[in-house]
Amino acid sequence: MTNPLLSDRDVDFLLYEVLDAEGLCALPDFEGYNRETFDLVLGNARRLAREVLFPAFQPMDAEPPSLVKGRVRVHPRMRELYPAMVAQGFIAATRPASVGGAQLPHLVSGMATAYLMAANAAAYAYLGLTTGAAHLIEAFGSDWLRETFMRPMYEGRYTGTMALTEPHAGSSLGDITTRATPQADGSFRVQGSKVFISGGDHDLTENIVHLVLGRVDGAPPGVRGVSLFAVPRLRPEGGRLVPNDAHATGVFHKMGWKGLPSIALNLGDEGDCLGWLVGPEGRGLACMFQMMNEARIMVGINATATASAAYQESLAYAQSRPQGRALSGRGDGPMVPIIEHADVRRMLLRQKAIVEGSLALLATASRYSDLAGHSADDDAKREAQRMLDLLTPLAKSFPAERGFESNTLAVQIHGGYGYTSEYLPEAWLRDQKLNTIHEGTTGIQAMDLLGRKVMAEGGAALMAFGATVGAAIAEAREAGVEARWCDELGAAVEAVGGLTMELGAKGMAGDREGMLRHATDYLDLMGTVVVAWQWLAMATAATRGLARGVEGEGADFYRGKLAAARYWYANELPRAALLVARIREADGSYAEARAEWF
Repeated sequence: MTNPLLSDRDVDFLLYEVLDAEGLCALPDFEGYNRETFDLVLGNARRLAREVLFPAFQPMDAEPPSLVKGRVRVHPRMRELYPAMVAQGFIAATRPASVGGAQLPHLVSGMATAYLMAANAAAYAYLGLTTGAAHLIEAFGSDWLRETFMRPMYEGRYTGTMALTEPHAGSSLGDITTRATPQADGSFRVQGSKVFISGGDHDLTENIVHLVLGRVDGAPPGVRGVSLFAVPRLRPEGGRLVPNDAHATGVFHKMGWKGLPSIALNLGDEGDCLGWLVGPEGRGLACMFQMMNEARIMVGINATATASAAYQESLAYAQSRPQGRALSGRGDGPMVPIIEHADVRRMLLRQKAIVEGSLALLATASRYSDLAGHSADDDAKREAQRMLDLLTPLAKSFPAERGFESNTLAVQIHGGYGYTSEYLPEAWLRDQKLNTIHEGTTGIQAMDLLGRKVMAEGGAALMAFGATVGAAIAEAREAGVEARWCDELGAAVEAVGGLTMELGAKGMAGDREGMLRHATDYLDLMGTVVVAWQWLAMATAATRGLARGVEGEGADFYRGKLAAARYWYANELPRAALLVARIREADGSYAEARAEWF
């Protein structure tokens, strides 16, 4: 059986039974769409993923890009894959027609691209990065920048990158030292070094546009002195493109995502690298957060997709691999597929609960993105934006952290074959680990969630979350979902609210270290509760589906949803009370340990 990568039935269930994707068509910006057009987009993505991208995954993993005479050479298969993805319009899928986009809802686009990521994450990343970089120029760039760089990026003739990290600064972006000196013609002469630049050099397109954080000469220290620049590999000059003194100096040898080069990038070694300001001077980090937050959602979808592909692989293996005998049968009876062993079903159900819970979370976040950007009502826009802001660090970190756990279970189910390169689970396990680090580590997401998102506007986002979950609980009760789940989720949300108020009071009293000491536990707590909310919403739709009297595979699908929801409420949501107690206890063992003790 060929790996389906994602379950088509599960995607359709989320779109049309849980999240009402068709309801988005009532918004003026999406009125040209309907379920038929959504399904056409999804069908094209499924075929491209399964027939074109997935067969190239292992070859690209085995032969990473290399630096040859100063240029990065990518795997030859990318010359087939890249144009095929561009032809489907994925780069500008969600952008308005005025810039060449299809103005597709993020909810549908996200589910479509999840197939591409599940098939070949590294291949899709060239497009995903380009979308984010072009959108930055669209949002903050001048007309000249939009025409010169944005349009060819949306068309797929140029690709884009985000060039943030420097060797000495890591994630501390306030400490970057890349310099930008103003020129008489309005450009800037840029000089500095960047590392871990994904897609920072390759031989696929005619140009690459780097979105670079740097400091204009004389800028103040810290984040207030950081500006954003568009720095192309080839710059326009006299009607043609000429080299711009932006060079790859090395390729990092990564454990995963091997088809996408990650490079060290030097700017201005010869004093001849020009860049152009994007957005206001000194507001570069604020502008860049648009791309970073979009990239966090993309990483979350990627993490979910990677876990899903491995889950589908381990499920098929468990169904077809005979080993051992049923405990209730004779010792000399026939061998049974390993899915007949309860412990294998335990691992599969845990994978299912993580993968499908993560996909629901990402789909929900994508729907809020659509409402925040396209609702006709300003209050509805603000409420959706609050929910999106709250969910973004969770949508990035939960699928990455729990997805890695799910991927380890896929290896375990394959047994000895699982850790060999002849089988795919070990490659997906390597790919998955990168997602916990890309676009801000789990610790950074935790600090963002607790230090900013839940405290913003006096806790408005957390109050919106409580009201939203309360409405979901009421709907679940009406549908006949198990009352205990509703009670337990309501109690968990109330406990999170009370704990958050306590932590906020610590911060207001000046004890910010005490407030954030257990931020990662808080992120874990919120992720566990948020996914419990997703499983309640799916249980509601599944209960209604069974009430319609479906039989056979249809009934099995809904029963599988209820089994995974039951698993989450029995095995995961109880952790919420333990995490609340741990955070409230404020153990200081690691915070107070001195460096010389290790």
